[in-house]
Amino acid sequence: MPEVIDSLYIQALTGLHPGSGTALGVVDLPVQRERHTGWPVIPASSLKGVMRAATRPANGAGRDTWIVVFGPEKLDEADDKQAFAGALALTDARILAFPVRSLRGVFAWVTCPAVLERFRRDIALMTRPTTVPATVTVTESLTPGTVLCAENSPLLIGETGKMILEEFDFERMGDLGGWDDALAQGVDPEACERFKKNLAILHNDDFGHFVQHATEVVARVGLDAKTKTVRDGALFYEEVLPPETLFHALVMADASRRKDHPMTAEEVTGWLRGTVRDVRDVIQIGADETIGRGFCRLTWQGEGA
Repeated sequence: MPEVIDSLYIQALTGLHPGSGTALGVVDLPVQRERHTGWPVIPASSLKGVMRAATRPANGAGRDTWIVVFGPEKLDEADDKQAFAGALALTDARILAFPVRSLRGVFAWVTCPAVLERFRRDIALMTRPTTVPATVTVTESLTPGTVLCAENSPLLIGETGKMILEEFDFERMGDLGGWDDALAQGVDPEACERFKKNLAILHNDDFGHFVQHATEVVARVGLDAKTKTVRDGALFYEEVLPPETLFHALVMADASRRKDHPMTAEEVTGWLRGTVRDVRDVIQIGADETIGRGFCRLTWQGEGA
């Protein structure tokens, strides 16, 4: 096991396209999804790559530490005797809460017992784990078509106890069992209270439907410069995860493997926290950077609300 295991939240600030999935239908560029669940995922290789790019030293200062954390950039940077792996390791960033259009309250952040149980298991692996609620209560309370949410949630329609997400109605069965406080630290502090009120725990099957079918599909075109019409073959459809989608990943570290530059595992994670903070805790993930997609806010466990 790694010496230090930390926890990281990733909140999409703009539409996010973590590709590339397999195109099976009309969508030419689907998002990456887990094979067994069909839930969206940000691959660890992509996440580590953008972190490496975001923290790259601008003027060469601190380059040795950067290489210790992420490993040599090219094979020729270290000969066979000095070759070493980076001290940092990441898991895939897995879905934690997904925004869905609501008849009342604009939109809901939806999650489900299967997501929460996996999150609880990940948190238990941390070097200094935090306490999160049990999932048995929410699992026993839910059936398809039902929802758990705050009693004063703006998503509810009057005093009916009903909630309408997309074209489906759900009946409230109880409160969130403390999961609102447990997950709220992963979002922007200014949105913390709104997140707690707009969080909805659905049955696993209902959640699976929304993450499969409530994403945005946009048409992308390339125009002929003279005629201003679509060039042949330049029309394609791209799937985009909506802003406010919340992911979670584990950040793991060992001591430096570079003999002439010692660092403890704690120093590795401390350096990463500090350096990411220097870039305002925002990085760009996935495709379409030049049209403003993929900008994400990072929050470390214990630093949010």
